[in-house]
Amino acid sequence: MKSFELVEPQTLAEAVGLLDPSDSSVRALAGGTALMLMMKARLFQPTRLVSLHRLNGTLRGVRISNEGGLSIGALTSLRELERSSLVSTSTPVITRALKMLANVRIRNVATVGGHLAHGDPHMDLPPILLTMGARVRAVSSRGERWIDISELFVGYYQTALAKDELIAELRIPAQNADVCSAYAKCTALSADDWPAVGVAVWYRLGDGLIREARIAISAATERPIRAVAAEAALVGSPAEPAAFARAADAAAEEVQTLADIRGSASYKREMVRVHVRRALQQALQSPSEGK
Repeated sequence: MKSFELVEPQTLAEAVGLLDPSDSSVRALAGGTALMLMMKARLFQPTRLVSLHRLNGTLRGVRISNEGGLSIGALTSLRELERSSLVSTSTPVITRALKMLANVRIRNVATVGGHLAHGDPHMDLPPILLTMGARVRAVSSRGERWIDISELFVGYYQTALAKDELIAELRIPAQNADVCSAYAKCTALSADDWPAVGVAVWYRLGDGLIREARIAISAATERPIRAVAAEAALVGSPAEPAAFARAADAAAEEVQTLADIRGSASYKREMVRVHVRRALQQALQSPSEGK
């Protein structure tokens, strides 16, 4: 491993000022669970790491936003998120998913901002956040901007963040009590491995019918995506196995899966079919959001 400069700013403004928009070898360091592995494997050799561990304030913790949803500081660890009573009350699907995300050692260190900024399509939270309409606040020396989760991931390990931008906050809108949601995944290696397929579902019921539906697929694809044909197959239908099966078939037909060490493209396509159906059924049986 080559030598590099390690700087430890005290404020967010100082941190973004130390990033270089023209130099990809300058990188922010939060939990470091992915970055350190890349450095050890010599996939990434930095010239400067900007450590964020001295930053505090609103960059850490979970609170209720002005709009009534959740405001989550980017330096909040995944373990803190998992144990948050605000999260378990308003978005229990996130709490359930976090219990099966990697292992507790990783969750103790990994941060929300790092989890999203890394752009790994195998991450568990992005598809869930995609169905919830979440967004992030990105900060640079030029100012700040809000980026919808639907626009944050643009390719394989690629995000819409500029090289000198940091995620400062994750904002999740308030979830209504008539919404059913769930996350289902398939791990091909070990139970705590990154998923071969991840599926998040969200649908709103009214008068016994599905009035609105969102289905997001990850891990099998180059980035988290919405399965729009599958969503359309659900809207106007009763929440029953036949409708769930039609949506699962539609999702398997429209998704473009990628082969890797966790499975072939055809295998992952079938796992999309299986896990969309399972997630839709699971959502119906799980506690509603917003309660």
